[in-house]
Amino acid sequence: MRKIIRVIVCCALAWGLLVLLGLPPHAIADSSSDVAPKRFTDIQMEWGGYARAIGTLTTVADDSLYDQVDEGPYIDGQAEWRQKNRLSIGSHWTVETHYELVAAGGDTRQTDQRLLDQFPGSSSTIFINQPMDDDRRLLDLTHVLTETNDTLVYHRLDRLNLTWSPDWGTVRLGRQALTWGDGLVFNPMDLVSPFAPTTVQRDYKTGDDMALVQLPVGKSDAQLLYLPRRDPQTGDVKTDASSVALQYHAFAGSIEASAMAARHFDDTIGGLGASGYLGESAWRINTVYTHLSSACREDDFFQVVANLDYAWMWGTKNVYGLLEFYYNGLGRRDDYQQALDNEALMRRLLRGEMFTMGRFYLAGQIQVELHPLVQWHTTAIFNLADPSGLLHPQVLWDMATDLQLILGVQWHWGADGTEFGGFNVNTEGAVFNAAPSDQVYLWLTYYF
Repeated sequence: MRKIIRVIVCCALAWGLLVLLGLPPHAIADSSSDVAPKRFTDIQMEWGGYARAIGTLTTVADDSLYDQVDEGPYIDGQAEWRQKNRLSIGSHWTVETHYELVAAGGDTRQTDQRLLDQFPGSSSTIFINQPMDDDRRLLDLTHVLTETNDTLVYHRLDRLNLTWSPDWGTVRLGRQALTWGDGLVFNPMDLVSPFAPTTVQRDYKTGDDMALVQLPVGKSDAQLLYLPRRDPQTGDVKTDASSVALQYHAFAGSIEASAMAARHFDDTIGGLGASGYLGESAWRINTVYTHLSSACREDDFFQVVANLDYAWMWGTKNVYGLLEFYYNGLGRRDDYQQALDNEALMRRLLRGEMFTMGRFYLAGQIQVELHPLVQWHTTAIFNLADPSGLLHPQVLWDMATDLQLILGVQWHWGADGTEFGGFNVNTEGAVFNAAPSDQVYLWLTYYF
């Protein structure tokens, strides 16, 4: 009941902002009318969103954590509805709202529940799918409607923000999405809810509650971010769980450069980035240095990502290629069981900031336009030290103007003892193979 009340209160606050600006809620409905008061004629409202159905077939590795409960294969389904609204008030104010309704269920969720009961709070939970929640966010705008052992239905506000755009810059308050950095597969400079390298669709990033100020500085610009977070154990907003960051973005001829400084959780982070052109190819490089808090036993570390991409014609086909190198100084070269004892790495894995345990990676991607309505994408990720890897081919078919189908496979390879091939983990007296699961998926999305 508390969560429902919070959602209602936040929606009421959005309407309240309109009242404070001298705009009664009924003015929105009347803004398109010929008889609307003159002061409301500069109000514009845009609607959009999508309805999506997802089906997956997952096979689990022998002796894996999941195999100890159900050897599979697992069949799962998910339905999503996203309703978007953008309310523009004159030239200086904007209110953005995204509502999500999600229903998910199947074999994987049923097994997840059993595993979470079996291994509560242990390091093995990084291998278990976790449901969406707002435990760390400032506002709890997620409410579970129905939950059983094999189904989950919830709704949430993924965007709820107010933007003020005066002549000197932009101020945005509330739940929003922000991306920093130039990595296209791995992106260590992106501190706020980064995409995983295996994310199927990157059209919408998960929103976070934050304050963002953007200031133009000549032809350059600066962004200042404050993101308060709660301690999931106590529910209190904590300084050592929050983020304060500053990024400066500048141009020097054909080179774009950026510098970042942040206090992220209880660590201090600095980053430098640059991008430009080499002939007809585009290159990007980011370097991020993390000074760990004194409470951490691990040493400070660097992350580096560098990529090069190029588009060309192959006969009558449009082709795009990408090559990216990623170095993670916090990762391990081989002993992944030891990586689970690395406190700094574990924190980032559990928070969804890092997604791999190794140190050196090479990623490649190729996209081919087989037909104006059909594209073939393949992404490959290699752990260079093992070696082991992931192959992720998919076909995208624009069936109609607003209807898209995606069919894809995620397949992992590698010898025993490698990151993607699987390595043994000993936790709470149980030994299991931490091999990632292979998957076939089908996404059908209607945009409106």
